[in-house]
Amino acid sequence: MTVLTVTARGQVTFRKDVMQHLGIKPGEKIEIALLPDGRASLKAARPSVSIDAFIGLLAGKTNIVATIEDIEEASARGWAGEE
Repeated sequence: MTVLTVTARGQVTFRKDVMQHLGIKPGEKIEIALLPDGRASLKAARPSVSIDAFIGLLAGKTNIVATIEDIEEASARGWAGEE
């Protein structure tokens, strides 16, 4: 079990091994679910992105023309967490 200290400002610093276990990096967010008996469950917060937001992400921001194969490859890598 890992024990963390709460500062006077109510902040907690996660140790490197805890951050790796949660799959988070500095600056990323976590979700905390408050459970009965003073317990809590936490996990990495993953943004929920709609397909409309994904498709419109670069609309009007580039002059690069991509083939459907380029788009499929980039989206597959992005959704797999490779980029």
